Amino acid sequence: MSTVEVLGKQLELDADGNLANPEDWNEEIAKELAKQEGIDELTERHWMVINFMRKEYQEKGDAPSIRKLTKQSGVDTKELYQLFPKGPAKKAARIAGLPKPKGCI
Repeated sequence: MSTVEVLGKQLELDADGNLANPEDWNEEIAKELAKQEGIDELTERHWMVINFMRKEYQEKGDAPSIRKLTKQSGVDTKELYQLFPKGPAKKAARIAGLPKPKGCI
């Protein structure tokens, strides 16, 4: 496993580059992870997706797929790709401090 320094903390990453321990996550870390993904500012719509993903993960133990995101988060496919370009479910999961969703390449 590798590590990354975020806000002065060494955080462990899994094989996909996501946080290995979702409990290490907080909103300030999310903002830094977003910057590393090329997203300078997290808007209310970003947080809507992130919070939906975290809630689903806490309830079901898996990060939601792109299909579930578009059907249940309140954000449609086109907007998801605008918010999280080039792989929205994977990128949103990384920013949310969650493992890569099953089915993501």
